[in-house]
Amino acid sequence: MHSETILQEKDIQDKITAIARQIIDNHRDLKDVVLVGIRTGGAYLAARFQKVIAEFTGKEVPMGVLDITLYRDDWTRIGPSPRVGKTELPFSVDDKTVILVDDVLFTGRTVRAAMDALVDYGRPKKIELAVLVDRGQQYRELPISPNYVGGVWSTTPEQTINVYLQEAGFIDHVVIEEKRAAQAS
Repeated sequence: MHSETILQEKDIQDKITAIARQIIDNHRDLKDVVLVGIRTGGAYLAARFQKVIAEFTGKEVPMGVLDITLYRDDWTRIGPSPRVGKTELPFSVDDKTVILVDDVLFTGRTVRAAMDALVDYGRPKKIELAVLVDRGQQYRELPISPNYVGGVWSTTPEQTINVYLQEAGFIDHVVIEEKRAAQAS
């Protein structure tokens, strides 16, 4: 049961701050920019980006949460009763620059599902992607790349990268784990 911690609490905060600064640099006035976190890890990160952006600019970028369970192309394999969470978008996405936030980018299928879900709520002017961890292009199944990324770590198909955050009851850290070990815990 091998695991390797690749980010500690301070590393995660530094990456969140760096991404927030890039968002500010790319969207100076932040006009019509909204953050949409993919439930669950992406939602936690979007809230953190929102907080850091407000600390630097004094502006609160609107933030929402998107549940993609029923948009996944594998939802029938999840189990007989998939848990569907609540989507909370307290704003219109029409003509907005939506920064879609997730914790880990691997095959691209979660992001594709999120984009499908998002357009059911309106027509964004642009969708950008922010992720804490990109597992690299090697196993990417769809032509999806992040606009903002904390770091890239290549893994094997037998490995997974798990992001553990305080909002879910953990001490912040990111770990590369063997799939069998990750599923057992």
